[in-house]
Amino acid sequence: MEPQSRSTPVAGCRAREVLDRIGDKWSLYVIHLLGTGTKRFSELRREIEGITPRMLTVTVRSLERDGLVARTVYAVVPPRVEYALTPMGETLLQAVTSLLAWADAHLGDIDAARMRYDQAHETSTVIST
Repeated sequence: MEPQSRSTPVAGCRAREVLDRIGDKWSLYVIHLLGTGTKRFSELRREIEGITPRMLTVTVRSLERDGLVARTVYAVVPPRVEYALTPMGETLLQAVTSLLAWADAHLGDIDAARMRYDQAHETSTVIST
């Protein structure tokens, strides 16, 4: 087996940079919604509970910069802007769809595990004080 090349840590750091980008609070939500089709800014804002207009702007711009989302501006009054997944964004959607399905399928299990953990640690905290 060959020794690990010096470029591996750099490549890993770059992958982490991408994962940080798409793993932020809003990006996967936007990608998931755009997976159902092209959306206007106002539609995205309505469908993403809790996102501010500024944060949605930052998110879609970052996704556009990364080549995951395409932004189309129509020269009408008032201007109309639509967002859609690019082909690369579609491949990301395919990759994360199974992750989202897994999360949905295991929400009850995770809630139960958290409850058991919290109860066990609440008891041990009371005993140790």
